[in-house]
Amino acid sequence: MSNTAANAVLKVTDQSFQDAVKANKLLVVDCYADWCGPCRMIAPLVEDLANEYSGRVAFAKVDVDQAPNVSRQYHISSIPTLLFFKNGEMVDRQVGALPKHALQSRVESLLAN
Repeated sequence: MSNTAANAVLKVTDQSFQDAVKANKLLVVDCYADWCGPCRMIAPLVEDLANEYSGRVAFAKVDVDQAPNVSRQYHISSIPTLLFFKNGEMVDRQVGALPKHALQSRVESLLAN
């Protein structure tokens, strides 16, 4: 992973989560844990898409083990979970890993609507 890719994805916490949601018109949040194998599998996909959609869609990641309030508020019981926000409102969620083209389709629909 290059520094550019790593920097394209915001790291958010319980304290900074709502600020990230409010500050970005379109936001995709990757809810993960370091010990989660499928989370590690999709991390590079999220980073790639963050670079591809730079300036149009923001991407963030939140470690659910370190952010219990986010986990409770958004009912994160399985990971990875992707949360999709538009204008500060959660409009979609994806539980479980998915291939890049499927994630890209979800992002495109977020942009289109």
